[in-house]
Amino acid sequence: MNKSLSVSGALCAGIFSLSLAASANAGNVDLSSWTAEGSGNWSLQPGNNAVKQLVNTSAPTVFHNNVNSQGQNLAGEITVQTTGDDDFIGFVLGYNAGDLSNASSDYLLIDWKQNNQGAFGGTALAGLSISRVTDVLPNGAGAWLHSNAHGVEELQRATTLGSTGWLDNTTYTFDLTFTSSLVEVFVNDVKELSISGSFNDGAFGFYNYSQSNVLYAGLDVSPVPEPETYAMLLAGLGLIGFVARRRKQHVAV
Repeated sequence: MNKSLSVSGALCAGIFSLSLAASANAGNVDLSSWTAEGSGNWSLQPGNNAVKQLVNTSAPTVFHNNVNSQGQNLAGEITVQTTGDDDFIGFVLGYNAGDLSNASSDYLLIDWKQNNQGAFGGTALAGLSISRVTDVLPNGAGAWLHSNAHGVEELQRATTLGSTGWLDNTTYTFDLTFTSSLVEVFVNDVKELSISGSFNDGAFGFYNYSQSNVLYAGLDVSPVPEPETYAMLLAGLGLIGFVARRRKQHVAV
C-alpha cells in the first residue's frame, strides 16, 4: 500500500473523528432548570427546549442557566411573535445570579431593538449591539440608551444590523462564541459582532426589555475547539493537499 495514502487516510479519519466528537457534545438544551430574574413572565414551552417571554416588561429581565458558560458555542433561534411594540430582545454572557440589581456587576449584554425610540432624555437606537454592564440595570437610561454614566458601555455595533431592527413574526438563527478572550455573534450565519478582551465567566441567558411574546428556542451548546485542535486540523488538511499534489505529479510523469 502507498505509505502516503495511508498517512492521508489516517489524517482524514482523525479529522472526521474530531468533528464527530464536537457534534456528539452538542445537544438540545433542557431549559427547565434555568432561572428567571426581573419583571418578566417567562413561560417554559412543551418539551422544555423553548421559553417565551410573554409581557411588555417594566424593566429588563433575564432567563439564565446559572452556570459558568465560557468555552462554549451557543446556537438557537429567536422570534418576536407579535406586531405589538418595538423594543429589546437579546442575550447576556458572564451573568451571575442577581446581577440585574448588583452595583458591582460585570457581564456582557447583547441586545437588539426594532426601532429608534425616545425616552429618558435620549433616543434608544434601532439595531444590534454588545455592551458591558457594570451597575444595576433597572428601567432607565442605562438599559434604554446604553448610557456609560449609568453603567452600560456600548462596545460595538453590529456589522450589517447595527442600525437595522428585527422584523415581526420572523425567526432568526443565532450562533454565539463565548470564551475568556473572545465573543462572536452570528445572526443567520452572518458574523455581526466580534470583540476581543478579558471577559468574566458566568451564565448564558436570554434578555428581554419591554418586549412581549418573544420565543427563544432550540438552544444547542458545544465546546469551543482548543487552539491545538485547530492546529491539528489545519496541519492535516495541508498534508492531505500535499499528498494529493504529489500523486498528481507522479501520474503526470
